[in-house]
Amino acid sequence: MTAQRVIALALALSLGAALSLGLARFAYALLLPPMREALHWSYALAGLMNTANAAGYLVGALMTPLLLRRWGASQLFVAGAVASCGVMAASAWFEHTSAWLILRALAGVSSAWVFMTGGMLAARLGSVQPARAGLVIALFYAGTGVGITASALGVPASLALLPQGAWGLPGWAWGWLALALGCALCTAVLQWPAREMAARAAQTAATTAAPSAPRRWQELAPGLASYLCFGMGYIGYMTFTVALLREQGASAAQITAYFAVLGLAVMVSGPLWAGLLARHKDGRPALILNGLLAVATALAAASDSWWVMLASGILFGGCFLQVVGSTTALVRHQWPADQWPRGIAWFTIVFAGGQIVGPALVGVIADIGGGLQGGLWVSAGILAVGAALATRQSGPQATR
Repeated sequence: MTAQRVIALALALSLGAALSLGLARFAYALLLPPMREALHWSYALAGLMNTANAAGYLVGALMTPLLLRRWGASQLFVAGAVASCGVMAASAWFEHTSAWLILRALAGVSSAWVFMTGGMLAARLGSVQPARAGLVIALFYAGTGVGITASALGVPASLALLPQGAWGLPGWAWGWLALALGCALCTAVLQWPAREMAARAAQTAATTAAPSAPRRWQELAPGLASYLCFGMGYIGYMTFTVALLREQGASAAQITAYFAVLGLAVMVSGPLWAGLLARHKDGRPALILNGLLAVATALAAASDSWWVMLASGILFGGCFLQVVGSTTALVRHQWPADQWPRGIAWFTIVFAGGQIVGPALVGVIADIGGGLQGGLWVSAGILAVGAALATRQSGPQATR
């Protein structure tokens, strides 16, 4: 397979990350302010919605190894994408709190299937061109920026074009239908890399070596602990910064620009950090990236300036998905190929656990008097702890 084809497949695969995170998870931040006003949600309840999403993500992560025994990664990748389209479309038709908790949980389940299997397929694709493995992994995760930028531009446009009450739907519902359309477009494109990778898996199955001895999760314990902190810290930022900007009086155009630029920063983060992921086989990528995220979150917590928030968004967007990429790269460096799904599953599970705590924590702090900025200070501290823990993750030679 040529280098050009590998990169093209990686870019197509990246729409799985755009769908599962950019559209199905992070776009919620754009719709949170109008939904909170219309449905009379507290910040704690608004954060609980993302906690439900993270709980669903955890369930999906736990289900994935079992489902992979029946279906291949490519099949589950597509099935999760189709399920995400359905959940996003259904989100336009419900207003009751309990229904929304269920919907956000279901979105988490399907997102986990897409994101986990997409990461596995990216790791396998990288093995076709080992010299470009770091770039392939980084490009996959950077695809989330496509979803973030598309939602930043599409959601406000849908709310403006189809006002409150059109076709009997509340104004915010049109945002969810726009996101469902975006998910459907992504699903159509990612059929190609799914078919290609399934065919390649079938071709190589007969020549696959005997399974290696199972590796112990303790070999990755510092990286797992660091990733837990990342999951707790980053999600508060992604859930509440749009609401914070609105509280501070930012205009609709400023909010759209902020979220779109954050997404663009995610998109360019792949090539920016690919060398770091390929070069270092220990915890240094997570140390650097978590440290920068702590700085970006502290900037958002410390200032009321839109320009400072924009700088924070650029720095945050340029780093946060590459922390996820660093875990896939770490597993790829540390463990044999037949153990990659198991290693990625461990990281996904602790990631989901962190995300369960993070949004609810920030929401509670905001409601009891600390404000959203107080919650973000806590998130920044958790990210700094994650950076410190990453220093304890050794390279592969020490785990043999």
